[in-house]
Amino acid sequence: MNIDSIIVDKVIEAVKALYNVDIETSAIQIQETRKEFEGDKTVAVFPFVRFSKKSPEQTAAEIGDYLQNSVSHIQSYSVVKGFLNILLSHSYWIEILQQAIEQGEMYGTKPITADSPVVMVEYSSPNTNKPLHLGHIRNNLLGYAIAQILAANGNKVIKANLINDRGIHICKSMIAWKLYGNGETPQSSGLKGDHLVGKYYVLFDTTYKKQIQELQAQGKTEDEAKQEAPIMLQARELLVKWEANDAETIELWKTMNNWVYDGFNTTYTRMGVSFDKMYYESQTYLLGKQVVIDGLAAGVLYKKDDGSIWADLTDEGLDHKLLLRPDGTSVYMTQDIGTAIERFREFGDMQELIYVVGNEQNYHFQVLRLILKKLGYNWADRIYHMSYGMVELPEGKMKSREGTVVDADDLMESMLQDSIAISNELGKLSGLTPQEAAIVHETIAQGALKYFILKVEPRKTMLFNPKESIDFNGNTGPFIQYTYARISSVLRKAAQNNIDISAIVPYIECNDKEREVLKQLSRYSEVIEIAGKEHAPSHIANFVYDLVKVYNQFYHDCSILNEEFEDIRLFRLQLSKQVACTIQSAMRLLGIQVPERM
Repeated sequence: MNIDSIIVDKVIEAVKALYNVDIETSAIQIQETRKEFEGDKTVAVFPFVRFSKKSPEQTAAEIGDYLQNSVSHIQSYSVVKGFLNILLSHSYWIEILQQAIEQGEMYGTKPITADSPVVMVEYSSPNTNKPLHLGHIRNNLLGYAIAQILAANGNKVIKANLINDRGIHICKSMIAWKLYGNGETPQSSGLKGDHLVGKYYVLFDTTYKKQIQELQAQGKTEDEAKQEAPIMLQARELLVKWEANDAETIELWKTMNNWVYDGFNTTYTRMGVSFDKMYYESQTYLLGKQVVIDGLAAGVLYKKDDGSIWADLTDEGLDHKLLLRPDGTSVYMTQDIGTAIERFREFGDMQELIYVVGNEQNYHFQVLRLILKKLGYNWADRIYHMSYGMVELPEGKMKSREGTVVDADDLMESMLQDSIAISNELGKLSGLTPQEAAIVHETIAQGALKYFILKVEPRKTMLFNPKESIDFNGNTGPFIQYTYARISSVLRKAAQNNIDISAIVPYIECNDKEREVLKQLSRYSEVIEIAGKEHAPSHIANFVYDLVKVYNQFYHDCSILNEEFEDIRLFRLQLSKQVACTIQSAMRLLGIQVPERM
């Protein structure tokens, strides 16, 4: 039941009946009534004054009378200047709760059918030259959450990961290992594979900078030194060998990539994210190269004297974009062109291809769409860049090459230790076995990390503070998880007292605290829809926090198990259960689990 739609339809009907004027839906402004006024929904009547030829107050009263006489769920109305405040009936809120209970796990979501739109969400997209870090955590959490939210909106979602497993950056780790590795492996070193390869990526950068300084001391300019540094020349030579399919180079490449994949999978599993399709740049860049060569032959692209191939985007207000280097090797744009084409060939009816990538790549995706359109692919308009801001720490920005990043594995382990310390201090888990407590500790740690990141609007740069994120009070994951555990405890006690809460919701006159909880519950489907349209999981996070706040006010002010009137007790238990179900559902959309005890 969408009461907003009902009110909109009846306002259109009222204006026609009262003033003989047809109005559009867009002319009607409806919102939640402000807390200082009585009511649930408010309609602004100023747009209708020119039709009524009366004061805003008179116009609101006439429309209010019409609505109250034609909509059974409207209990009363009041007029404040040009605003019509509508109070919904107790029966409406009882009906809302009953419908939510009947819908169960599907409450607030839309079913996926054979005709549902297909949407692909690409996220993670790591380089195989270093482990995942805090920035990757935000990427993975945003990507997984928006995939969940789009599925809740009735879309068939394909969760995709593009592994950046080729290019000069991969060759940097490879050449450093060849020069300095002495055969070191994850087994011999005891390091996770991605950590081991990342060590050599950092070593390359350290060596490269040292060589640049030495060349500059010999009289070279900085640019000359960067181009002539021996380790960089060796890395470039390795890239040419790789693209020429040199057997020894390919074998080392496969070995080091497999080390990294094993490490990534361990991190993904702990983070609770997954993928339906894996793409590899090494398998898509050749298609991109061929498309670029075909585009050159068709006169869409052009070649410079050095043999490099470019796109001229000056007519679109941009500049010239390199697509193939003079030596014939590819750039990121080349493989992205190939990957996009491959995806639309495989899923031709895709409604949207969403790239979850940081805002430093805004220009890249603008160019990608333009080049694809130049090459004749009209589906390029269905590409959407879900841009997000960087994650910063109290200490400042992170730099991968210098080894100053916050490692994802280290961060998750640190969060776990904080969770254990706080839980032990509060004494919340004293009745659990060590195995049960370990599961709860990990659930709290992951919930704290994920919620703190996802509650921030994606486009904003955010400051991540681990200590703040794991607080059991305020706008945090553990606070929401604790409310779920609190409700679970109430429901367990009800079951122990043989209280059956499966009956139809009894009719009662809701008090203010109960109405506030029901009003928040009724917004769930709307919030899911908005979060999907705006590609913003933060809407879900803010919704569930608001739900928890109003529930805790209700819990504090209203007796539940000790309520003497059976119908009121049953209603409050059913309301509590539905709140718990909605918390669990909303947190699941964010990739967060909720414990029964904590």
